[in-house]
Amino acid sequence: MPGLWITLLMAGCLGTADDSLNGELAWDRVELTAERDEPILEIHAREGTRVDAGALLLTQDGRRVAAQLAEAGAVHREARARLAELERGPRNERIEAAQARLAGAEAEAANAARELARLQSLQSRKLASAEALDLARTRLAATEAARQVARAELDELLRGATAEELAQARARADQARNRMVQLRLTLDRLSVRAPAGGLIDDLPFEVGERPPAGKVVAVLLTGDAPYARVYVPEPMRASLAAGDDARVRVDGLETVYDGRIRRISSDPSFTPFESLTERDRSRLSYLAEIELEGEGLARLPGGLPVRVSFPGLAP
Repeated sequence: MPGLWITLLMAGCLGTADDSLNGELAWDRVELTAERDEPILEIHAREGTRVDAGALLLTQDGRRVAAQLAEAGAVHREARARLAELERGPRNERIEAAQARLAGAEAEAANAARELARLQSLQSRKLASAEALDLARTRLAATEAARQVARAELDELLRGATAEELAQARARADQARNRMVQLRLTLDRLSVRAPAGGLIDDLPFEVGERPPAGKVVAVLLTGDAPYARVYVPEPMRASLAAGDDARVRVDGLETVYDGRIRRISSDPSFTPFESLTERDRSRLSYLAEIELEGEGLARLPGGLPVRVSFPGLAP
């Protein structure tokens, strides 16, 4: 259907003897989408009403995101506490506990060494079995390993955090903070607000429905007035530019509105220019948008046929 409408517009553009162009009224549309697939709790606006920028249009259920935000807050607090501990260094209590563990491990290792020496002496006199000697060696190896671990833990506490450990802790804290910021933004976007003043054109969902994430939940027609949209044929394109004056007549109204070209495309609507013959090039068209000035424009719906002329064109 859009392709047929463009074809009809182009046919009208090319078929007027007075260089006026056929087109239609259109509004700037803003489509607002669902941030998450959460149920709609409340709709605060009605179709066909005008709203101001920032007006609350509808609210989705934010309990799930709020719970995720609370969890992210706990992770962030834990990450910050760990970073602060690394930056501050270990408490004296931790160092004293590590020293006590090392002392205990050294005592265990010394006892195991003495026990092994005793069994070796007995075994040389055939008073201890080989199995008892093997067990003593195993116990000594285990206590030596425990002593080394305790020594390493104490050394680490006395040395403090390395630059790499501090960098990793900062990265974890930053990641947790960014997660909180993201969830706060998501929670805020579950309250859909008008980004600009305009007319509510469509609210496709009802309270209780769960729109998929990314689905349009509200359509807003923005601006104070519609604009005229026409297709400029190739022979006229070089004579028109943004800012040129226009005269616009709306079908069914006697008023002729003043207008100004706000945008005119640089690319044709179809078929690359390089592949066309001279005859074909004359059938190209370029989309133009014309701002309108005058009273009563805000009540005009989009889609009304218009006829546009350009006083600045040479006769």
